[in-house]
Amino acid sequence: MSEDRTNVGGVAVATGHFINNVRVSSHATFEDRSPLDWSLKLADVARGTARDAEMAVSAALDAFPAWAALSTKQRAKYLHRLADLIDENVERIATVECLDMAMLVESLRLRVIPRAARNFRAYADLAESYEPRQWASNGTHNMVLRMPAGPTVVITPWNAPFMLSTWKCAPALAAGNTVVLKPAEWSPLSCSLLMDLVLEAEFPPGVFNLVQGMGDEVGASLVAEARVRRISFTGSPETGRRIGVAAAKNLVPFTAELGGKGPFVVFADADLDLATEKATLMYDDAGQVCLAGTRLIVEASIRDDFLERLTNLTEQHVLGDSRDRDTTISPLIHPDHFARVEGFVQRSLAAGDTLLFGGERLKDDGLWFEPTLIEPRDNDAEIVQREVFGPVLTLQTFESEAEAIELANSTKYGLTAMVFTSDQKKADRFGQSVRAGTIWVNCFLVRDLTAPFGGIGISGVGREGGDYALDFYSDLKTYQVKEETTNG
Repeated sequence: MSEDRTNVGGVAVATGHFINNVRVSSHATFEDRSPLDWSLKLADVARGTARDAEMAVSAALDAFPAWAALSTKQRAKYLHRLADLIDENVERIATVECLDMAMLVESLRLRVIPRAARNFRAYADLAESYEPRQWASNGTHNMVLRMPAGPTVVITPWNAPFMLSTWKCAPALAAGNTVVLKPAEWSPLSCSLLMDLVLEAEFPPGVFNLVQGMGDEVGASLVAEARVRRISFTGSPETGRRIGVAAAKNLVPFTAELGGKGPFVVFADADLDLATEKATLMYDDAGQVCLAGTRLIVEASIRDDFLERLTNLTEQHVLGDSRDRDTTISPLIHPDHFARVEGFVQRSLAAGDTLLFGGERLKDDGLWFEPTLIEPRDNDAEIVQREVFGPVLTLQTFESEAEAIELANSTKYGLTAMVFTSDQKKADRFGQSVRAGTIWVNCFLVRDLTAPFGGIGISGVGREGGDYALDFYSDLKTYQVKEETTNG
């Protein structure tokens, strides 16, 4: 057992796993460093093993019958209590996540961490208000009932780790499942704080567990567990495929959000001030946002005007310390990821694509990369077809509505799409024709927690959000009663 803690920005953070409501150490650890200053080691974090995975799943399995037997109203009390504690600890969580992942601290305080509390409240309320479908047929009365599925493994990414973990864990818990959460090894610390709040909220032991470590070690052990009944993952298509194979071997339902390469389409009749304002937002969080519209596809007649406006707005960005209120663009998460982003740009330019602005490291000793815009030589260019996940956009032009739709649908991804036009009929045609899980018209990042969210193609499998998530984390059964059946 371990109660080892490290000081992160004045906040004490546990470095062990959280299994059965107890902190557990591992023989090995891994270093966690801050993207704001890579020389700053934040913690030596417990490096989970197959044994830790087995312990966590056993704890979740043991806790499942009692948790599943609670009413949705009883479970909602725990989730609401946890949401209240998140709201009370926004400052602490934001401080840790800023140092650990480097997202702007103001975004964390005002938007991202409060959204995590809303996730728990929203799913608690949705589960409690569920009204089963009912109908009569063939002399029977029919209902569709939800049954808790069982122990659930949730594996989350390194960007916005706290909020994205709650986005998956909240519906799983609300549906009556027990959970083992495995956060990304590049930013594990804010999820450790979440477990402190789980304990404070007096969750029963084993209901909500945390195992830390490497994806190809403890993560692989978790998804291979035959006792697990649901798996949810957010990350790369490559890792998603491997997890999908492991899930298939045990016939475990699996959902995955696997990134995007969203088209950002601007027609000549669009409000260009609005379109360019939203386009420059694609550089937020150093472009480490799967929802971003990274392919700017602009009607040829307004290409130069759009580019001039976008260039002027982008020059107003400030790259700096994410704790500074003046900073608008944070560093990249890790030297390995920096090298990946830089490699995309270098290969693009070597292949003959045109650099319109940016393209350089900001500091020799930091992880800041300039907001970058590239005009590809053709649509088959790697910089167009593969997700960079950094502050790198491409600019292409089109002559007709049909060509715009063709370009929008020309990658293997299909997570999001954006279109800017003043013509509603044109927007409707675009929305019907473009293959993406979410399409925004004249806006960006407007989220309704009850709406389905997920990707098409290599952007993912399944849907999260609202009743779609609660259905995934449940086993559905049809309950039929012959109409003549009476009591007694």
